[in-house]
Amino acid sequence: MSSIHVARSLRTASVAVSDVHCAGGCRHDSDVECAQATHIVFPYRGVYVRRVGQDVAVADGNQVLFFNAQQEYRISHPVKGGDACVSLAVAPAVLEELAPAGTLQAGVFLAQHQRIDAQSQMLVAQLRLAMHDDATEPLKAETLMLSLLQHSLGGRSKPSSQARHGQRRLVDRIKLTLASDTARRWTLDDIAAETGGSPVYLTQVFQQVEGIPLYRYQLQLRLQRALAVMAQCGDLSAVSFDLGFSSHSHFSASFRQTYGCSPSAFRKLANH
Repeated sequence: MSSIHVARSLRTASVAVSDVHCAGGCRHDSDVECAQATHIVFPYRGVYVRRVGQDVAVADGNQVLFFNAQQEYRISHPVKGGDACVSLAVAPAVLEELAPAGTLQAGVFLAQHQRIDAQSQMLVAQLRLAMHDDATEPLKAETLMLSLLQHSLGGRSKPSSQARHGQRRLVDRIKLTLASDTARRWTLDDIAAETGGSPVYLTQVFQQVEGIPLYRYQLQLRLQRALAVMAQCGDLSAVSFDLGFSSHSHFSASFRQTYGCSPSAFRKLANH
C-alpha cells in the first residue's frame, strides 16, 4: 500500500492504537499484503476496498474491518482522496474476553467486517482526539479503547448471511457511490444510474444486507464525517453545508438525535 503515514500511536499492555493515514494512490488492487498481527480497523475519513480471497469489504466510516494475523489481502482506492483509520491491535487474551461467542475461532475473526452504530462512531472520535492530546492520561485512553472494542464487537450489526453474492456486490457499489460525494443530495434514480438496478430493488437489497434503510446509512456517513472534522473547523454552519445538509438547524437536529449532544457541545468536549 502506498504512502502510509502513522499520524499518532499509543500503546498499553493490552491494546495498541494508531491513527493511520493513506494517500490512496492505487485505484486498482494492490499487490498482496499480509497483516503481521490481528488489527481491528475503524475508517473515519475516505473509503477503500479490501479483498480477502473472494470476500470484498467497502471500508467507510460506518464499518469496522477485521485484519487477521497472517491473512493475505489486497487494497484499492476506487474513490480519490485516500483514507484515514483508527487501528487497534489487541492482546489475544483481551480479545478472547471481549469478543462475543461465535465471533472468533482460534483467535481468528470469522467475519471480515460489520457495520457499527452511532455510539461506536462517537467512541472512535473521542479516542482519536484523546490520542492527539498530550495531556490525556493513559487510563482514559485505555478505557476508551476497551469501550470501543466492547461496543463495536457486540454483534448487533453483522451483514446478512442470507444475502446473495450479487446483492452484496450491489450494496458495495452503492456504498462507493455515496462515498464518492458525501455532500451530494442523492436521489434513488441517481444511485440507480450509477450502480445498476431499479430504485425499488436497490432500496430493498440495501435494507436486507445492511439492516438499515439506505437514507439512514447516508445520514450516518455524513454525521461520522462531521465528527472527524468539527474539532478543526471553526464554522459549524460551513460544516453542515459542506456535508450536504439543507441547513445548520437540520444538521444540529440530526447530530443531536444520533449522538445525544449538539455539535457545539461535542466540539467543546473535543477541545478540553
